Amino acid sequence: MNETSLSRRRLLISALATVALPAWAAPARPRVDVWKDPNCGCCGDWVKHLEAEGFAVRVFATGADAARRRLGLPDAYASCHTALVDGYVLEGHVPASDIRRLLADKPKALGLAVPGMPVGSPGMDGPVYQGRRDPYDVLLVSRDGRAGVFASYR
Repeated sequence: MNETSLSRRRLLISALATVALPAWAAPARPRVDVWKDPNCGCCGDWVKHLEAEGFAVRVFATGADAARRRLGLPDAYASCHTALVDGYVLEGHVPASDIRRLLADKPKALGLAVPGMPVGSPGMDGPVYQGRRDPYDVLLVSRDGRAGVFASYR
């Protein structure tokens, strides 16, 4: 292949890379179903975090405790909201980057949990906290209820 043919091929590949795909060909955004208290502001802020990170979110403004029990997550990992994405449970203020990693790695696990409500986690990072950031771990919870650290934020 001569230099002119190679240059034309590179130009064509570059042009094709910039063409937008039609909506039917675009990859689907992962959908996250969230159960939360209707009056909880930090849960709403976590939902906004997920949406800003490209997730499609469906909110049920009731039943977080019932959802947690139904999905089999032990109360030891409880927070203020429970979610489900692609068969994995999400409990609490799990960062979107960790959800993406979970979906890419597909571990044999129940899901991820950020127990409690650590200040500085997504949804718990608004102006009212004045930039404060407490250390916390994102736990990978196995189906037998045991957990290990999936990610640490210090």
